[in-house]
Amino acid sequence: MRVTRIALKRLVLGDKQADRVVPPSGFTAQLTIFAAAAMAFLAVFAMALSLASGRLAARWGDELARSSTIRIVAPLDQRPVQTEAALRILETTAGVAYARALDDAEQQALLAPWFGAELDLQALPVPQLIEVIEEDSGFDAAGLRLRLAAEVPGAVLDDHSRWRAPLVAAANRLRLLGWISAVLLGASVAVMVTLAANTALAANAQVIAVLRLVGATDRYIAQAFIRRFTLRAFGGAIIGTVLAMGAVSLLPKASDTAGFLTGLGFQGWHWFLPFLIPLLSAFVAFVATGTAANRALKRLA
Repeated sequence: MRVTRIALKRLVLGDKQADRVVPPSGFTAQLTIFAAAAMAFLAVFAMALSLASGRLAARWGDELARSSTIRIVAPLDQRPVQTEAALRILETTAGVAYARALDDAEQQALLAPWFGAELDLQALPVPQLIEVIEEDSGFDAAGLRLRLAAEVPGAVLDDHSRWRAPLVAAANRLRLLGWISAVLLGASVAVMVTLAANTALAANAQVIAVLRLVGATDRYIAQAFIRRFTLRAFGGAIIGTVLAMGAVSLLPKASDTAGFLTGLGFQGWHWFLPFLIPLLSAFVAFVATGTAANRALKRLA
């Protein structure tokens, strides 16, 4: 425990003598900071995409699973009668919370994005739509279809299962893809930091040899590299995270009338999750630099 506290103290406060082993600026420093900032920037967007996809999948799964639609496809003079008959059947169907027939204004609003707001429903063979909201227990769709077929010949029940399931699956896969992207970005940070650490170790081979001659241990030398590259990765990740969160805050907000590409930002306590990215970047850099330093020091021995 005491050794761990000493190691953490050296990591945070540093050692002026050991820090001279690692150049404070130059190509490796710029590479590490830029790579950490770029990967953190992309990781924030991957996280936002994953969380938004999760919300979308939950919304489609919960809301659409409890709704169904009945289309009354019949001649104009028979639609009112068949609509009333369908509503009576729904009133006596177990598992149906409520049902209502959409009026002309509502149906016209549904078709407006494709046909315009001036659409005349009488000019098109538009079926009468009935909105059905299920109870938590749901209803027997097969039994309801049989009753409708017997009493309302023009009624067609659509429980949305044909297109709801693919949409939910697509949203879940998009969420998984976002998390996979975040993992790959973390691996990229590890690779970049390892390359930068190896470059710095090779460039300072003579300095390391002199330190060994005066009694410095490999652990002492490795800690200098670990501290410098961990702090560089941490600082670069903070820059990338702050810039990405600013960009995410400018994305369009979620809206019931908006399309799919809205509401991709963070909501509620999710705004605190991106602050984990600099810590994770620092941890990745800590492990990667430690591994690279130990291997390089063995080669230089």
